[in-house]
Amino acid sequence: MTHITGPSRHQTTLFPESLDELIAQDHAVRVIDAFVDSLELDQLGFKKVLAADTGRPPYAPGDLLKLYVYGYLNRVRSSRMIERETRRNIEVMWLVNRVSPTYKTIADFRRDHAQAIVGVCREFIRFCRKQQLFGGELLAIDGTRIEAAASRQPQAGDKT
Repeated sequence: MTHITGPSRHQTTLFPESLDELIAQDHAVRVIDAFVDSLELDQLGFKKVLAADTGRPPYAPGDLLKLYVYGYLNRVRSSRMIERETRRNIEVMWLVNRVSPTYKTIADFRRDHAQAIVGVCREFIRFCRKQQLFGGELLAIDGTRIEAAASRQPQAGDKT
């Protein structure tokens, strides 16, 4: 009896799977994709919506925005981590059509479009509430501050 093994990494197939087949129809990345594609990015204040005729073409601001929103929803805040996700995460590959911007490009996009991103995040939350994608549960956080001392040495004013 042998172990269960998958096909060889080097084996080609007659009908390769497309990325679209690997992402479920009700997956959250499809919502992100549809939402960002529905936005008027130039009206929100994003630069380089229309690429210049000369020079190296820039990354589409919609793709970089999709990366940002995906990172926001999946708690991936670091530009370096988002860059890594573009090379290893199938969901992200599908979302941005396999482009892989560097961490510097992602960080510059955040810096250059800070106000526009705030507006997009507000719109995204409104959109999700309107589509009933998120629950309306109430969450309360107590604002009590507790001072802690991790030192084993007695502190001034402590009773020993």
